[in-house]
Amino acid sequence: MKQSAGAKSPRGQKSQAPSLHAVILAGGAGERFWPASRKKHPKPLMRVVGGASLLAATLARAEKFAGTKQVWIVCGNEHARAIRRESGLPANRVLVEPQRRNTAMAVAWAAQRIAAEDPDAVMAILSADHHIPDARAFASSIKRCAKAASKSGALLTLGIKPTRPDTGYGYIQQGKGAGKSFPGVFRVLRFVEKPNAARARRYLTSGRYLWNAGVFVFAAEALLAEVKICAPDLHRALAPLRKHPKGRNAAAVAAAYGRAPSVPIDVAVMEKSENVWTLPVDFAWSDVGTWSSLAEELGVGKPRGAGKRGSNRVLGGDVVLEDSSSNLVWGGERTIALLGVEGLAVIDTGDAILISELDSSHEVRKVVATLGKKGRGDLT
Repeated sequence: MKQSAGAKSPRGQKSQAPSLHAVILAGGAGERFWPASRKKHPKPLMRVVGGASLLAATLARAEKFAGTKQVWIVCGNEHARAIRRESGLPANRVLVEPQRRNTAMAVAWAAQRIAAEDPDAVMAILSADHHIPDARAFASSIKRCAKAASKSGALLTLGIKPTRPDTGYGYIQQGKGAGKSFPGVFRVLRFVEKPNAARARRYLTSGRYLWNAGVFVFAAEALLAEVKICAPDLHRALAPLRKHPKGRNAAAVAAAYGRAPSVPIDVAVMEKSENVWTLPVDFAWSDVGTWSSLAEELGVGKPRGAGKRGSNRVLGGDVVLEDSSSNLVWGGERTIALLGVEGLAVIDTGDAILISELDSSHEVRKVVATLGKKGRGDLT
């Protein structure tokens, strides 16, 4: 990524607080949480932390910085009814994708809709399946990013200060400060894919790398301008939507999605743009991406020293644990008994049971793929 002095917003400097919209991306399949997450019951609807669904928790965070009429969700057609019911948002605030095209198209469509209604709008892009306990700190950080985005025209991303050399996250290389007008904000030198263990340790030691949380803040018009430069294929695909920017024209949406490339917003725009900044933050954050990360988030402990046992966590059901430690168990109607085992994910949803080492649980997509090949769509 090249350095950039930062283009000014096309509508000039803003002195007042920007009009801030929250866009929640809820279109993923959540295959790494099989068998609890399915096509008909996606990961954002799971109730795994604190009793509320991940989507409900995300909505609560969004409402701390965006008004109810300025919260949007983008989701797939197969989940639309459940997402609308869970969110309680008006129908025109739930953008239903006719087919999966990854996050670049989802974000661009939302930007097109929001810019048509509110040309000065700043968007905060959130994932529906993150766990962020400190909602107040999160909202404060989003507001800081929004002010910087409104004044500068830059694309901002939250960078989580790493607490361990994690190989499961992408990283952001932090550059020089963005300027006296933007204290605590830095230019992004580059985005880095998930590193190996040795490189992750170097990143942690250097103090110049942040976890890429996938939380972005930018003016809607600034994002669309960057799409035109960085992702011309996506820009061309948006042409039918530019003709119907405010309407719910199903034909235009279908035409746009039929042409759109399937690519993440990180790859399509953020990694290519010359005008990306980051705000480093140190509040607790997890993308709750796997059974293993959920176990860590819920305090499933590993043994510390010879003869010691780590803690288990039971998410429900009738579970018997004997001489077993460091397990995550999701029970159903039948009794589950664990004897003399350690470090397992045992997930029983009634029609399917997953038994996996927690450290290997990120590979559960292989199970989903195999079931698909066997024609077991009823289980996926």
